[in-house]
Amino acid sequence: MNTKILLFTVLCLSLSLTSCISKKKFAGLKSELDAANKDLGKCGQDLNTYMKRLESCELDKERLEADLRNAKSSTELREEQIADLKDQIKDIRSQRDKQLTQVDDLTVLSQSANENISETLSQLEKKDKYIHLLQAAKTKADSINLALAVNLKGVLSEGIEDRDVEIKVDKTVVFINLSDKMLYQSGSSTITPRANEVLGKIAKIIQSRPDLEVMVEGYTDNMPIRSSCLEDNWDLSVKRATSVVRVLQKNYGIDPNRLIASGRGEYNILATNDTPEGRATNRRTRIIILPKLDQFYDLLNPNNIPN
Repeated sequence: MNTKILLFTVLCLSLSLTSCISKKKFAGLKSELDAANKDLGKCGQDLNTYMKRLESCELDKERLEADLRNAKSSTELREEQIADLKDQIKDIRSQRDKQLTQVDDLTVLSQSANENISETLSQLEKKDKYIHLLQAAKTKADSINLALAVNLKGVLSEGIEDRDVEIKVDKTVVFINLSDKMLYQSGSSTITPRANEVLGKIAKIIQSRPDLEVMVEGYTDNMPIRSSCLEDNWDLSVKRATSVVRVLQKNYGIDPNRLIASGRGEYNILATNDTPEGRATNRRTRIIILPKLDQFYDLLNPNNIPN
């Protein structure tokens, strides 16, 4: 009987000790869990901070990339203008050198001939002054066209695919080629909602330059077309050009005296009409921004030659 009581007592003590150890472990584990949860919360805050920094860096990167693209476009256009101007100067100098060589070859001259030479040299001097006047005017026009082209590229680069719009400087004008799929509903001259958005951006640039005229040219491919209101591709190209002109006048207040609408039909192609891609390239509308004709007449006026 005493042996049974002793065993029972030992068993109770063992169970009591086991229960105490489990509670201590539980308390320790709970403390570790609380610490881990606290560290996890701190890590979450740090993660949010770093995510915001990353987003800010991405925005800065996109902004810098856009600035770089605009700078490259400006540099390329400037290099083209400089090369063109150098060629013109080279030709002018060559002509002048030939004329001076002819004068130097005349060794025996009469008094009358000497007077003629003096007059010729005087005319050459006036011609050089006039050439310098034209060069200065062209340099100014080139700079204005370059700035205009860069502004157009910046305005039209947002949300428009490169293959749908092309901006170039060609001699004294800036022109914009727009694809037909962006401007019109298929096979018609009806302007799309997206075209109104694009034309609105172009209109802002045109409004800022009241000294320039705007010519809109419509082009088609060579696929025959005929309907109740269209005789052929000539009709379609003209109607497309006039649709654009009406939007510029009525929706954006461009002075109609500055607007010119013309149709080029299926001619003046940029690519072959034998492939779908080529026909898509030829179906386009060109907006040409050019100086007014009286400005050219002023440049050619001999009275404008500086003394």
